[in-house]
Amino acid sequence: MRSRYAAYALGLVDYVSRTWHPRTRPDDLAPIPGLTWTGLEILGAVDGGPTDDKGTVEFRARFRGPDDEHVLHEVSRFARRGGRWVYVDGDVSSGTPGESR
Repeated sequence: MRSRYAAYALGLVDYVSRTWHPRTRPDDLAPIPGLTWTGLEILGAVDGGPTDDKGTVEFRARFRGPDDEHVLHEVSRFARRGGRWVYVDGDVSSGTPGESR
């Protein structure tokens, strides 16, 4: 999760693509102009250990857009594929900082 966040923050689209399950990966992963990632908070993880094939990570990622600051809150699902963890999908909510969820 942390490496994918860093890749988004640095605009490393190839890394984001390689760490996304091919079944769920979108065709266009181009960075959104004017968006700056400003912080990541891992809230919890379930499974995803050395002997697991699946796992989830709950996180909040902060970002600044052209209009305001926002928070992306997601519970992400990952799967082990070819010995590497890949992002499958997630349940997302987003808003401005301080907004109740």
